[in-house]
Order: sequence, then C-alpha cells, then structure tokens
Amino acid sequence: MEDVLKEIESLREEIRHHNYRYYVLDDPEISDAEYDRLFRRLLELEQQHPDLITPDSPTQRVGAEPQETFTEVKHRIPMLSLENSFHDQDIRDFDARIKRFLKDPTPFDYTVEPKIDGLAVELVYEKGALTVASTRGDGFVGENVTPNIKTILTVPLTLIEMGKRPIPDLLEVRGEVYMETEAFESLNRERINKNLPVFANPRNAAAGSLRQLNPRITARRPLNMFCYGVGEISGDSFDTHYELMVGLQEWGLRVNRPHIRVCGTIEEVIEYCHYLEEHREDFPFEIDGAVIKVNSLALQARLGHKARSPRWALAFKFKPTQETTRILRIDVQVGRTGALTPVAHLEPVEIGGVTVKRATLHNEDEINRKDIREGDTVIVQRAGDVIPEVVKSIPSKRTGQERRFVMPTHCPSCGTKVVKRGDEKISECPNRRCPGRVKEALKHFISKGAMNIEGLGDKIMAQLLDRGMVTEAADLYHLRYEDLIRLDKIEHKSATNLLNAIEGSKNTTLGKFILALGIRHVGEHVAELLATHFGSLERIQNATYEDLAYNKKNGSGIKGVGPEIAKSIVSFFEDEANRKHVRRLLEAGVRPEGPSPASSSSIGGKSFVLTGTLKSMKRSEAKELIRKKGGRVASSVSRATDYLVVGESPGSKLKKAQELGVEVLGEEKFLELVGEK
Repeated sequence: MEDVLKEIESLREEIRHHNYRYYVLDDPEISDAEYDRLFRRLLELEQQHPDLITPDSPTQRVGAEPQETFTEVKHRIPMLSLENSFHDQDIRDFDARIKRFLKDPTPFDYTVEPKIDGLAVELVYEKGALTVASTRGDGFVGENVTPNIKTILTVPLTLIEMGKRPIPDLLEVRGEVYMETEAFESLNRERINKNLPVFANPRNAAAGSLRQLNPRITARRPLNMFCYGVGEISGDSFDTHYELMVGLQEWGLRVNRPHIRVCGTIEEVIEYCHYLEEHREDFPFEIDGAVIKVNSLALQARLGHKARSPRWALAFKFKPTQETTRILRIDVQVGRTGALTPVAHLEPVEIGGVTVKRATLHNEDEINRKDIREGDTVIVQRAGDVIPEVVKSIPSKRTGQERRFVMPTHCPSCGTKVVKRGDEKISECPNRRCPGRVKEALKHFISKGAMNIEGLGDKIMAQLLDRGMVTEAADLYHLRYEDLIRLDKIEHKSATNLLNAIEGSKNTTLGKFILALGIRHVGEHVAELLATHFGSLERIQNATYEDLAYNKKNGSGIKGVGPEIAKSIVSFFEDEANRKHVRRLLEAGVRPEGPSPASSSSIGGKSFVLTGTLKSMKRSEAKELIRKKGGRVASSVSRATDYLVVGESPGSKLKKAQELGVEVLGEEKFLELVGEK
C-alpha cells in the first residue's frame, strides 16, 4: 500500500504540473497521448483503492485554476470534462452502461460530431447581448476573457432571430475557440522571423492568443469558434441535442452542423467515428477525436453526471499526431540536391498508428532556435504523409548529459568540404557524384509521384550503386536481365517485374518527368505549373528567368513561380551535365507527354483554391483532377485566384474570397465545370 500511495501522489503531482503547463502557460511539456496515459493510470489506481481518493485529486477536477491576472467568473452549471475512449469496445461499453442505468428498453439515438482541438469557453448572453465570456478554468470557475472573445469575428455580440424560436432572456453557450491549420502555420512563420518561440500546435496557439492580457494582440490572431452545447438557458423548449444545435445556429451562433450526424445504433456511431478519423486531414482545422452524445435532452437529464464528466457523453480519441520521446543521436543525411539535413534518431514511439524512429530537424539554424540537443526529451509530430519532425525540446527534462549538435564541415558521405549558398541556411555537398546525393536522387526519380518505378527497393538499389551498374537515373534504362539476376536475393520473377516497371515508366507525363529530374525548389505543384504553361520539355529547357519568374506589374512569368524557383530552374538547365542527363533519358526511350493545350479546356490556366471537405472525393483527388484538366492549384486565396471551391465547413478562405470578389464554386458547380457531371 505504501508503494501504491507513493505512485498515486507522484502521478497527482505530475498531472498538476502538466495541467499548469497546458491550461495556464499554454506551453505543454508532453504530448496529449502521454498525458492521457498518466491520467488513466491514476484513475485505475483510484478505482482499485477508492479510500485513497482525495477532493483535490486531478481526477476530481476538470482543468487548472484561473491565472491570477484574469478576474474570475463562476459557472452557474459546471463545465465538465468528457470521459475519453480509445477503442471500439470502449464505445460499446459506454452504450451498455447507459442502457443499464436507464433500465428502459425504449430505443434512443446518438449524435456524433468532430472534437475540435481548441480551448473550451462559455459565452453568456442576456436578452440577446453578449455580457460575459470565460474559459473553462477548473470547471467551476474560469477566467474572464470577454474583451478578447469580442475580437473573434465568428462570435456574435448580439443574437439574431433567424427562425421561429424567440431569443432566450438568458443563454449560456459553450464552445471551442480554435485556430485553423493554415493560420497557425503562418503565425509560427511570423514568430520565427521575429526570433520568438513557436507554438507546439494550433490548440496552444489558440489558447495563447485568447488569454492575452492585451485584447489588441488577440485581435491580430485569426481565431474562430464553434458552439457545441449550453449551460443554463431560460425557456428551454428543445427535445434533442441536434435541435438545440439548429436553434443556436438560428440565433446567429456558429455550429459545426454539416458534420453533426444523428446515429440510430452504436455501430453507426462507431462507423462515423472511423469516417471522421479517416478524413481528419481534410478538415481546415485540427480534430483530435469525435464526441458522442445521447441525443435526447430528457435522457441526458436522467443520466446526469459523475464527478468530472457527464454520463451521457463520451470522447472517442483518434490516434495522436504528436508524442513525447527522446533523441538518441543526431546525424546528417545528404539529399538529392546535396542539401545536408540533420536527422534525429529517436527512441521508437507510435504516432498515428505508425512506429516513428527518425524525425527531420530541417537545418542547423532550426536546431539552434529550438535548442535541440542529443539526449533531449522532445515532442515529435507526424500528420498524414508528412515526414515526422521535432516540434520542440523540453529543457526541464534535461539531466546534464545532453550534447549540443554541431554541423559537420565535410560531407559525411563523400568527405567533400561543405558549402553554403549565399544567405541560405542549408549546408550543401557540392560533389554531384557524392554517393549520398546519387542514392537520394535515384529514390526521388523512381518515387510514385515521379516516374513510379515499383520493385526497386533500397537493397537492390544499394547493390546497383556499389557495383557501379547505376551512377545516375538514365542508367536504369540500360539494365538487362543478365545484370539483375546476378544480384543477391533477386530471382527470375522479381527481375522480370522490375524490368517491366522500368520499361512502363518510359510513357509518362511532362509534369512527372520534370519532378523526377530533382530540380532544386521544384516540387509536384511547380512541375505541373511548368508543364501546363510551356507544354513541352524543349520550351522549359530554353526558358529564361523572365519567362519563369512571375512579375505582378506586367503579368509576365508564371503565377506561383518566384525568383528563387526561377533561378534554380534556369541554373539547372544551363548546366551541361544536367542537359546531357536529360538527353540520355530521352535517347533511352523516355517520352514525357505534355498536357493538352489550355484552350481545349474550360479551366486551362485557371487558378483554384480549395477549402472545406468535399463529399465526392478527397481534396488530393480534386487537386489532381484540376491539374489534369490544365488548371492550377494554389494554397491561399489572392487576387490572382480564379475560383474558390467550397466544401463542408469552409474556413477563413471563403471570407477572403468574398472580400476579393473571387468566384466561389460549390461542389456541384465545380464538378460541372471540370466536366465530371
């Protein structure tokens, strides 16, 4: 029992510390997933030993005490937290508990909605006017952030009657203040330029922005809010949670209505939770789970609540995109253009269902700015197909054994002296025959987005390089069956399949071919811009800086191609070694086909931006469709944008498009325009 008591006290102290870091300082030291593990362990011990539960245990509270610099606001009805679940069986158990508690066989339904990763707040409207806004705080007392909330454009200062229901004399509405992903990344870039510490994630950026002592700072931050429920409400005449959400919307409050689904069975609930997790990357804001609620408000009242959470609601948490781990060592990887990138080797950690062992550290300046050292405990992030990266170090976890990283003066692959280009932050190996450069260039050339040559794995490629059979991509097209069959662990079938894949890659698009060449700063988007604009490889090879770099004043160049990209393209094709390599590829039978002339498509040369979630396809599929039809895809709305394609839950791009007079297309109109209807 003494050991149990020690562990409980240690967990409580650690959780209180992390609550303070998370809720008060908006600067967490651990990932949400690690926090959940600590909290679950404490819950487990207290359930086994209920006599050891104390009133001040974190399991009996909701968040952290208000910061002293804000005045306090007492919630009339406590703002409780939600019980978390992580597996399908947890959801089924939740359903079974409710039915046992109700002792009523009458069927009922649930609502499921995205759980937005933001800061919980309460807005109090009296006779339709916003009077007080506060944070959740400890669930009973929050911080008064009224002046800051009033700077958020999606929060109405006065309610309006858009439906039949009259505005109540008193309405306490609860919601989540958040920052969209694009706005978060822009804010962090701005902070980097000012040598300020970056925010770990959009949730911390939103919390830090809302809890500024100066509302003028909050006003400059692009915050949004979705409402998800109410506290006290006078003249309540709603029967279901979904009706309540519709009612809030009719009073001018913002709810995530397109993504709230009513489910008749618990299996439907589980299915929709998985749907939301699968499509989480399509949302313009971060969602870290789904919230499941009993739809009937009468049943919610009967079910009541436990110490810190309502019995009628459950949060289903998605696989985390951030985790806490430790850097074992830092080494340097040579890229296809010669760029040297520091890479952190980590204690293996699972993020989003994938075991992560390595993460990029970008460059030496980034390491110094974040003060990342070998041996550090760090927060690592992985989202979608993005390469894992180290978000921040946690200095408080240091033992004194950590080591500062120093960038090598010579290439770790070939020993050539490292150089830096002008004012750029990236160190570079200038040796074009560097084995590291050649290997990465080949991996890029055969990748799915480029020439898409399947069957050429790392082990086969290493043998081809070691034996001198391949020194550049063009050599792949001169390999014979007799060459491959002599390699270790390759048999007749795999050799034949690889040769067929190499032969099949000869017929490709101009955009994919340009991407495969590995030109510095030229990714998939720019490669497609070049292919669409010029239409042939010869014209791209002979393009001048003026042909490429976009000049807003006279309209010359290509929208989306800036000065650095233009210089890089011109420099690449001015290099005789690169031109020789391109000639060898063409002589080997590679036939890059240019897109149809822009005039043959109604969207040829037009610029598109997408926002929100599309029903008929993923956003990546829509982008590919636009490019195939000769259009261009941009990430942000500007005066150069021709169309904004709007799906469900559009973000701030819609407002900007309306301000600039950009034509807005719903999904149906978009499909008609591109000829898919």
